[in-house]
Amino acid sequence: MIEFSTSVIILSAGFGTRMKSKIPKVLHKICGKEMLACIIDEVSKISDDIHIILYNEAELIKQILNDKYPNNNFHFHLQNHQSYPGTAGALMKGYGENPKDLIDIKYHKTLILSGDMPLVESATLQDFINSDFDITLGILELENASGYGRVVLNDDKVIEIIEEKDASLEIQQIRFANGGIYCIKKDILSKYLPILESNNKQNEFYLTDIISLARNDNCDILGIKAKEEIFIGVNSKIDLARAENLMLDKIRLRAMKNGVTLRIPQSIYIECDVEFIGECEVESNSVLKGNTKIINSIIHSNTIIENSIIENSTIGPFARIRPKSTILDSHIGNFVEIKASNLNGVKAGHLSYIGDSEIDSGTNIGAGVITCNYDGVKKHKTIIGKNVFVGSDCQLIAPLTIGSNVLIAAGSSVSRNAKDGDLVISRAKQENKSGFYYKFFNSNTKEKK
Repeated sequence: MIEFSTSVIILSAGFGTRMKSKIPKVLHKICGKEMLACIIDEVSKISDDIHIILYNEAELIKQILNDKYPNNNFHFHLQNHQSYPGTAGALMKGYGENPKDLIDIKYHKTLILSGDMPLVESATLQDFINSDFDITLGILELENASGYGRVVLNDDKVIEIIEEKDASLEIQQIRFANGGIYCIKKDILSKYLPILESNNKQNEFYLTDIISLARNDNCDILGIKAKEEIFIGVNSKIDLARAENLMLDKIRLRAMKNGVTLRIPQSIYIECDVEFIGECEVESNSVLKGNTKIINSIIHSNTIIENSIIENSTIGPFARIRPKSTILDSHIGNFVEIKASNLNGVKAGHLSYIGDSEIDSGTNIGAGVITCNYDGVKKHKTIIGKNVFVGSDCQLIAPLTIGSNVLIAAGSSVSRNAKDGDLVISRAKQENKSGFYYKFFNSNTKEKK
């Protein structure tokens, strides 16, 4: 059993105005996962005492997290944004006799980070936890630190952090930026939070002010330098796109290390929860989303797969597998769309739509076949047995059950169930009207030739 020693506080109370979106910033997704969920998944590996500070759209965020983590033991706190704004204000109780006291946490160490840092990893956070210093903080060395608080160092010792809006021109030239991750002993927070003031240009309570106060009292402060791509914060759609590209690089690299062949990997979009098992190949411009599982299969170019299981099969090119589909031992060709269907040993070579269906082994679906699964009110199922041949350009009108060893003639509209061994033909008798072309156009085309 893992023994934890650190509480985690995730700051998620901001408005995220630079995102220019109605969606709360921490709920914006990268590679299919909310930024806040990316962080929760990592900090859950290092702590069982997770505190999430909320304000803007607090109830929506709580609902989504409770749905996503139904058995969670998160502690949600609503920041008193009016009276106690700012990063330090987020850690204050905000009510009662001593509203500036630290929120109730379990352990003697506290790891603090923002809810818009989706690329942090538990291994990096563990370095902060393992430190014996009173305060350990993350530092970025940047060519251009604009937008960040500046870290003032003296022989590699952290002296203070100055927020950019309060920084002089001289301080703004400093290249060492605040990475936004802190590990601070609980007694340090309890001591200094109540004496913080909001005497700054933003009229906020800065968590960074604790650094200089602790330094003046000879506390030990360690700065850990890290790569920007790990500590990257997302404040705009530009940042979001950059973070997603970095996350994609990690996902694709991990897949290739595990034996997956990616053709032109930078063109392939793979979301966080996609899983590969066995020897798989994914060709260029493919999109794999949601809880998709690919097992010993080949995904040809320009194919989209969402929340589905593909096993021992070939899919595409230009195929679309929509959610709740399971495809086993099958070949799905170009321009075939499948939705909420189970296919076992099926061939659908091209230009077909299969929805809300169950199709058994040895069955061939011809070009232009569609399952008519929606009557305008409800979705209905199509069930097809083994060794069925469905000719080109057929409409299978659900609810419908086709037995095994059935032939369905091309061009048929099938609305009645078929028994094992049937031949199904449903089309008008062909008639050829001699000379009708010439009558219709009122001309003698034969002479013009």
